Amino acid sequence: MCGICGALDLTGRTPVAFERVQAMADTMVHRGPDDQGVYVSPDRRLGFGFRRLSIVDLVGGRQPMSNEDGSVWVVYNGEVYNHGELRRELEGRGHRYRTRSDTESILHAYEEWGERCVERLRGMFAFAIYDGRTGAGDLRAAAAVAALGSAPRLFLARDRIGIKPLYYLANAQTFLFASEIKGILAWPGMEREVDEEALHHYLTLSATPAPLTMMRGIRKLPPGHTLTVHGDGRLELQQYWEPLFPDDPPVDAREEPRIIERLRELLRESIRLRMMSDVPFGVFLSGGVDSSLNVALMSELMDRPVDTFSVAIEGDPLSDERSHARAVAAHFGASHHEVLIRRRDFVDFLPKMVRHQDEPLADPVCVPLYFVSRLARECGTIVIQVGEGADELFAGYPGYSILADFHRRLYGPFSQLPPWIKRPIAGLAPYMLPARRAEYVRRAAAGQELFWGGAAVFSDETKRRLLRDGGDGRPDTYRRVVAAIYAHFDAQCPGRPFLDRMIYLELRHRLPELLLMRVDKMSMAASVEARVPYLDHELVRFALSIPSTLKVHRGRTKYILKQAARGILPDEVIDRAKRGFCGGAANMVAGPLLDYAEEAVLGCDWLRSLFNMEAVRPLLAGQRAGGGDGAMAVWNLLNLALWHRRWIEEEPAVA
Repeated sequence: MCGICGALDLTGRTPVAFERVQAMADTMVHRGPDDQGVYVSPDRRLGFGFRRLSIVDLVGGRQPMSNEDGSVWVVYNGEVYNHGELRRELEGRGHRYRTRSDTESILHAYEEWGERCVERLRGMFAFAIYDGRTGAGDLRAAAAVAALGSAPRLFLARDRIGIKPLYYLANAQTFLFASEIKGILAWPGMEREVDEEALHHYLTLSATPAPLTMMRGIRKLPPGHTLTVHGDGRLELQQYWEPLFPDDPPVDAREEPRIIERLRELLRESIRLRMMSDVPFGVFLSGGVDSSLNVALMSELMDRPVDTFSVAIEGDPLSDERSHARAVAAHFGASHHEVLIRRRDFVDFLPKMVRHQDEPLADPVCVPLYFVSRLARECGTIVIQVGEGADELFAGYPGYSILADFHRRLYGPFSQLPPWIKRPIAGLAPYMLPARRAEYVRRAAAGQELFWGGAAVFSDETKRRLLRDGGDGRPDTYRRVVAAIYAHFDAQCPGRPFLDRMIYLELRHRLPELLLMRVDKMSMAASVEARVPYLDHELVRFALSIPSTLKVHRGRTKYILKQAARGILPDEVIDRAKRGFCGGAANMVAGPLLDYAEEAVLGCDWLRSLFNMEAVRPLLAGQRAGGGDGAMAVWNLLNLALWHRRWIEEEPAVA
């Protein structure tokens, strides 16, 4: 796991300086405290920077890395779990290895298969390859160059699901990329301006949708995409994978035993692959099904106790699942560790949090994630397996089941009524129903989808009330993002159940751009690598083929995964009611944190210029009075205010 960065001179007149690339890499020391490296090409057209967290081949895996003749260079962040298998195949095709690292397999795979090499990789990755070959004297190179076009070029890739981030900026002179936005901002002359479209989408979705970021001009590579930067400055974005498989034969729900057997096989394989490491590894354990299954299946493969790590907030019983985690750890003979976050420590961490986020990620879970990652690092554990993705793939959230049933019984039929019936009802709804239900009536009357994502906060209608300009001229988040994702799914997979459509929406936005980014940013802030076995792309593909009736079955959420866990986990773990990690936003946004949020939001001049504070105050007052639906709204605005202060107003030196 690493931090990577680089610069490509697009004109031949702005040579890349070693010191500038070094400064980019130095902003990401936390991502790679063990080693560093910088390469600048002899013609100074290219510079690669690298910070290393040593996981595999501690001695030989240094980067930037080149092929034998120095014509192809790579910087890479992530883990390719099938690199041994690739090595055997590539050695059989004549490639010669100098290290044991997975980095070298990516390099040789690119030499052999060109840009299609990404299709052969199994794991999490973000990498950049500089190809300066002309083809002279090497038939394989000549064939690859002929297929790709004129050299030199820069080739970037992000893994299928979006586990690892990759940001870039292109102007008339230079192309820049980095694992974190702060790496790009370290380049001289970078202006810091808010991207207004990204801001508008963030308010609704709690994270900016790819390819946008909150910083104008800086983009992020979408999951499952590659980007080729040609020598003349042309950018070519291509999608190589997405979570849609309309041609796969359907899985018959009546074959439940076979589905369970296959699911167990894939889970065991995924966890085994993610135990690839030359340094200590462990598990974040809450005591729920997902993390407990990680512990159980890892313990089958280990001849020593699994190291487990848990976190809770002091004085907050809703956040405290330590007794459940202890019980699971004891059952499997794990070596268990815990940390308790004081409320003051929670608040004091927030400025550091927004520095590591780079752009707002409106989820307070970022805080406990950092503290439990720091605990793992202090205990000498560098690699951690986490449970992200299981709830999205297998419908583990109670809200999924409730909304799917509501859509079937009421929302869908109401949506089909004539406008002359729907519109008057929608007009009366705000006076007769709670705010959330009134919003559902409005959506149905407007012909919109019920579900906008598991972290949706401010609807477009709400933003019109909150923003001073009423949202005039701002992009419609529903149409631009939510409806567009649904439309793509429906075109490829018509007639699928509403639950399948909800899951696809989550896989396209909330999972990669919020949940996985919070794990990446907070674990790497503590110099810890997080691996996500539930998001192995082979497991994802199988999970998406399982009928929705086996995900929510007779009102029971995550049914098929829980059935697969029976006999592996104690029944009391499987049947325990689901709780959010550290409880949820409602209990975290309370006490000293709520005081801090009120002061930060109401005192932010930038927010005051954008928002009608008379509409914002009731959100804060409502949360103080008893929670309800206001916690995520308060955190959304707090995260935004702190981010603007740190990255736009102060503009501190980041190196």
